[in-house]
Amino acid sequence: MADFRFTAVSTNPMQNTLRFITLISFVLLNVNGVFAQVYARNGLVVSSSAIASEVGRDILKRGGNAVDASVATAFALAVTHPTAGNIGGGGFLVFMDSSGTATSIDFREKAPLKASPTMFLNEEGELNKGKNLYGSESTVNHIGALSVGVPGTVAGLYLAHQKYGSLPWSDLVQPAIDLAEKGFPLNWSLFQAAAYFEANSPIPFLRDYFKNDQGEQLEFGELWKQPELAKTLKEIRDYGRDGFYKGFVAKEIVRFMKENGGIITLEDLDRYTAVERKPIKGSFKGYDIYSMPPPSSGGVALIEMLNIMENAHLDSVEFNSAAYFHLIAETMRRAYADRAEYLGDPDFNLTMPLDKLTSKAYALSRFNSIDLTQASISDSSKFGQMYDGSHTTHFSVADAFGNVVSLTYTLEHSYGSGMGSSALGFLFNNEMGDFNPQPGSTNRDGQIGTDPNLIQPEKRMLSSMCPTIVAKDGRAFLVIGSPGGRTIINTVFQTVLCVLAYDMPVDKAIEATKIHHQWLPDRMYYEEALLSPDTRLVLEEMHHTLVPVKVLGQLMGIQIDADNKIMMGASDSSSPDGGAVGY
Repeated sequence: MADFRFTAVSTNPMQNTLRFITLISFVLLNVNGVFAQVYARNGLVVSSSAIASEVGRDILKRGGNAVDASVATAFALAVTHPTAGNIGGGGFLVFMDSSGTATSIDFREKAPLKASPTMFLNEEGELNKGKNLYGSESTVNHIGALSVGVPGTVAGLYLAHQKYGSLPWSDLVQPAIDLAEKGFPLNWSLFQAAAYFEANSPIPFLRDYFKNDQGEQLEFGELWKQPELAKTLKEIRDYGRDGFYKGFVAKEIVRFMKENGGIITLEDLDRYTAVERKPIKGSFKGYDIYSMPPPSSGGVALIEMLNIMENAHLDSVEFNSAAYFHLIAETMRRAYADRAEYLGDPDFNLTMPLDKLTSKAYALSRFNSIDLTQASISDSSKFGQMYDGSHTTHFSVADAFGNVVSLTYTLEHSYGSGMGSSALGFLFNNEMGDFNPQPGSTNRDGQIGTDPNLIQPEKRMLSSMCPTIVAKDGRAFLVIGSPGGRTIINTVFQTVLCVLAYDMPVDKAIEATKIHHQWLPDRMYYEEALLSPDTRLVLEEMHHTLVPVKVLGQLMGIQIDADNKIMMGASDSSSPDGGAVGY
């Protein structure tokens, strides 16, 4: 059976020409094809890197299950998509097996043992600023080795494999090693990043990241080989979790941290554990929704927003109308206020009112507070917050056995802290910036100082990641997620709503117009090319403050027709190197 792949349109004419030739080849010769939506029967992987999707697909072809393919895809992304694919960061995995049983793996980073609530404040109790990896000004909680949280990715993937995988661990890591050792052609987006960092980044590791053995910056299309990363991956292949948290890799991490002002120790690495948690579960119009519980705020906010929308008469609300976007924005406003007031690491916040926040009764009270004719006012004495940098990455996997995985992981900012050991070859996160940096300081600009997400040793920082699985009659129906930092939850929410309430196929739902409101700052962000001038005018008359952005999210989704045994996968067209690959 032919393999099917969709790669998003590039800004590079040469790449687009080559993709057009590939498309014509399929039409004439019935070989590999390039489609906006890919159909498959036996397995499907959709990620931000078509190369990594192919790695996952190959694992499925060998008889691996969705968890196996997810592990292999995640490690491959650490090689091919270093903006967010990682072994130096963390994230979340939601898994549903063929019987309809769902679980989740929390591998969010942790604060080091030496961390404290005021670790980023100066003597006046204020946040200092400095130069970030791009050479621009940023607050210190996102800069340097002190901003690095204890990584969780390797532990999380290993736990998922030990509990639910089927193929040998080494078989799942080896494809990433091969990519790192043999190299892959430097794509246009990575080439652009290489040129930018060489000219602008104050961080030596990042300036040299894309150079060859002769110390020369790679050109577009040249093979990018990463021998140091391959060496690190071999330790992980041979020793599993311990290959990262003990031995050579752990000692080098600690040496690097000590030399560069970080506080992560061997004890921090040895004590790190990934955790299996019960997913947040909700329902919407006869569908079951499974998503990530705290320390992600994604699942709670998603369920709350869908519950609120169940009270609206959506049959009379025209999609893409001003009334639709107003209702969506007001729903977002309320959920984001709640998430910042109540949510944090469940191991440190034992009284979070999750049952209340995800209840139908509470949603009704929230819906009844919405004025359908004008915008509410966000009060800085209330709450709202952004968590996760905008360059997270997500992928979705479905196998032939009926298992599915939705996995989102991140380094925080694009390329994380920009720091890494030249002996290890991977980038460290800057996730400590996702904690509330100033206790008690909440303002209209969106900075939050509430207790649930203050820094504490071994605490996991609150997240917006929202890997989600929708089921119908006990079988997976939709696997979805997105990067986008503060916008993640709202992007996933609107996509799920488009599929379930407006009967869109997953590819159309992914490409549909998106907005974003996060309570504070009190603004409605919108995709400027997709929202009509007339709609904008009506929303402004309703007292919404509108802010245009190029794009919101980069969704990767799979829709499953279980009765006909057909999987439909789509990669967001805004992802320059993304791909849906099935067989």
